[in-house]
Order: sequence, then C-alpha cells, then structure tokens
Amino acid sequence: MTRKMVKIMKKEIVRSDAAPAAAGPYSQAVKFSNIIYLSGQIPLDPENNEIVSGGIEIQTERVLLNIKLILAAAGSCLDNVLKTTIYLSDMDDFVIVNKVYEKYFGDNSPARSTIEAARLPKGAKIEIDVVAFAG
Repeated sequence: MTRKMVKIMKKEIVRSDAAPAAAGPYSQAVKFSNIIYLSGQIPLDPENNEIVSGGIEIQTERVLLNIKLILAAAGSCLDNVLKTTIYLSDMDDFVIVNKVYEKYFGDNSPARSTIEAARLPKGAKIEIDVVAFAG
C-alpha cells in the first residue's frame, strides 16, 4: 500500500504598497495555486488614492500600471495575463483604450471582454480586472 502526498492549497492575499490600496472590503488580488485573480483596478494614484486627472488615455495608462505593480507583488507579470475584463463608462472610448492596451500587451494579448458600465467607482472612466498565472 502506498501513500500519496496531498498538497493542501490555500488562498494567499496579495498586497502591493506601490499600487493603490483597495477602496473597500476586498483584496487587491488573491492567489490560489498558480492562478492570480486581480480585483478591478480603477485609475487611482497610489500617492493619494484619488482618480488621476486627465482623459481616458491617462486613466487607462494608470490602471494598467497599477495592474502591473500588483502582478509583480504576486510574482507575475503582464505576459502571464490570461483574461481581462474592461469596464468603460463610455464605449466611445474603446478605440483609445485599445491603443494604450496594445502598448502593454502587444502580440501577447490575453482573452478579453469589454463592457459599458453606467457608473464606475469614484467617477472613473475605466476599470479592468485580470486573471493571470504566477511564474
């Protein structure tokens, strides 16, 4: 009779001091096994937790930078992103968001959904959540 070792998996809360703190009762990200689930990120400046000033291009840059920082804290990177969901307050911003998004993901684009939302937290124009793998 042989015994098999069973690895007990547990979730790990991911925090990055370089990125904005969660704006509510949730974690910046949760890691389970080798999968990382990032909560939706809005364009908050980590210095003051306020929405960055400027239009959709600047807000998209800030969101993607925050995502990059949280992924790094989880031991991952943008190349490991499997799926994103983008929430826009105005679907007319779709083309501009795509241009910024492409700078971050290039030819290694993850699967993606884009949804127009009536309102986003703190009046943000964009929110993105991510699923990635660690490694």
